[in-house]
Amino acid sequence: MSAARLDAGRGVPPVVRRAAAALTLVIVATLTACSSGDVPEDGPDVLRVLAGSEVKDLEPLLRKSGVKVRISYTGTLDGAEQVASGGADGSYDATWFSSNRYLSLIDGAPARLSTETKIMVSPVVLGLRTAKARELGWEGRPVTWEQIATAAREQRFTFGMTNPASSNSGFSALVGVAAALSDAGEALSGEQVSAVTPRLKEFFAAQRLTSGSSGWLADAYTREGGVDGIVNYESVLLGMGGLSLVRPSDGVVTADYPLTLLASAPQEKKELYGRLTAWLRTPDVQREIMTGTHRRPIVPGVRPGPEFGTASLLELPFPNRRAAADGLITAYLDEVRVPARTLFVLDTSGSMEGERIEALRQALVTLTGADTSASGTFSRFRSRENVIMIPFSGSAGQPQPFTLPEHDPRPVLAQIRTYAERLQAAGGTAIYDGLRAAYGQAADTGQGHYTSIVLMTDGENTDGSSYEDFDAYYRALPEARRQVRTFVVLFGESDADEMKRIATLTRGAVFDARTGSLTSAFKEIRGYQ
Repeated sequence: MSAARLDAGRGVPPVVRRAAAALTLVIVATLTACSSGDVPEDGPDVLRVLAGSEVKDLEPLLRKSGVKVRISYTGTLDGAEQVASGGADGSYDATWFSSNRYLSLIDGAPARLSTETKIMVSPVVLGLRTAKARELGWEGRPVTWEQIATAAREQRFTFGMTNPASSNSGFSALVGVAAALSDAGEALSGEQVSAVTPRLKEFFAAQRLTSGSSGWLADAYTREGGVDGIVNYESVLLGMGGLSLVRPSDGVVTADYPLTLLASAPQEKKELYGRLTAWLRTPDVQREIMTGTHRRPIVPGVRPGPEFGTASLLELPFPNRRAAADGLITAYLDEVRVPARTLFVLDTSGSMEGERIEALRQALVTLTGADTSASGTFSRFRSRENVIMIPFSGSAGQPQPFTLPEHDPRPVLAQIRTYAERLQAAGGTAIYDGLRAAYGQAADTGQGHYTSIVLMTDGENTDGSSYEDFDAYYRALPEARRQVRTFVVLFGESDADEMKRIATLTRGAVFDARTGSLTSAFKEIRGYQ
């Protein structure tokens, strides 16, 4: 299971806060036809669903269904691999991801699936500040991905988008742009991915904000701005308000949210599945989904509202082989996107001795490529990335930089692995001295990198400067350095309240690994870097 991300934002509009809440992946959400406080036990009358966090906003609606539903949330890639390997058999009866497209490409996965029922639709589109859309001449007019790419290449607008390796909205956007710019009439091939990569690099040069989830992206944009718009689900953009939506006339990739029965589900669960899907597709429920979540109805008899416009959606071709899909994500991470600059502030105090320092070593080794799963492969340190390790105990240690070359990063990955395996625990805990050292190293931050800080600690601050000292230090930093976010990992006996204050101050987020895996927390954070 992955670590839970705790919302550090405040003062966010309710619809955005609901979207941001969908980021917590470790929680097992319980839904019943009874009161929301009841917890259904596993049994023949409970439908167990493995789902993507995108459907979390439907929890209140499902309580009205008359079917007891128990949902466990996971990342899209992790969930797809769990299903394909048979790991979901016996533990779950159905899946509910925003799309089954990637899952269907994995060898053996289709045989694990049974009935698929599409529940709603939301295309991935571009939302721009109305003034910027008007400046570009796009307000109320048909616009193609070619025109959007040209404006991006000319730096006429900037945007944010989720990481395609972590979020379906980012993956869908990447597929859509690649298919449109390569003029692919059929499924994207590996050759087409290679050919279109230079154009993708031009397009994504205008990206200034990245994220591991759609909700956090919307949250960050609403709180801070900083970019002209974001690429996201139409439903998220409509829920935010204040944006002009650009639905490319040459096609989009849509999420159709298929609630899918697993082939291993017993007969009594098949009956529950049938009741639930039939209820979700009734006209009244489809209208409630549309008005409550801004997703388009899937049932032909339910008329979409005026907010969706009148133009028909043209679906762009999707890769029909996993190698092409994985190749597209790899090209994005290694060649296309702005590279990351990541500073790890790592607690090596005496309280970390034993299993905890070993867990830290293992988490870092995982990011060097030791995890060969799809999610592990995509979360490793990437080509062109700059990684800086800053250990701290009673004081901040010596920063150790590593720069991964564009080609063949394996020697540098091996160096990081050796460094991680040699970490030792001793001394006190000077959290804020470590953080100050990291922000000092971020002095040369520019648009050439996405720079972020990961702070991991297992205890409270005992040495060096205090939170108040750090607060004053941070607020006095130049604006460019204050743009660097800190993602905090709770571990052991971390002071949760104080760590949340750090994340709020620096506009980052908190990931809770106290009851889960430190490795999972580090992998999850990679989607935000």
